[in-house]
Amino acid sequence: MNDLTFTIGHEELVIRQRWEVVSIINDILVAVWFIIGSILFFHESTTVAGTWLFLLGSIELLIRPLIRLARRVHLTRIGRGRSASDSDEDY
Repeated sequence: MNDLTFTIGHEELVIRQRWEVVSIINDILVAVWFIIGSILFFHESTTVAGTWLFLLGSIELLIRPLIRLARRVHLTRIGRGRSASDSDEDY
């Protein structure tokens, strides 16, 4: 088996961790908006508010790939491109 070795500088590691935290917070917000929106659909009087929260959750879903793109651009600007530790499934 071939082992893959790579080195990540301190600055790059800090940037990756910060963007990961932003992504996690975004994912939590998506869940919160959809859960609250779902609860609001149980009563006809709160359906409009539930609909707005579903729209907000959908917008948050769009923000996820934008976070990944911003992280990639940020790393490229400091001289780091895609490294062996990146994958298409990361935050």
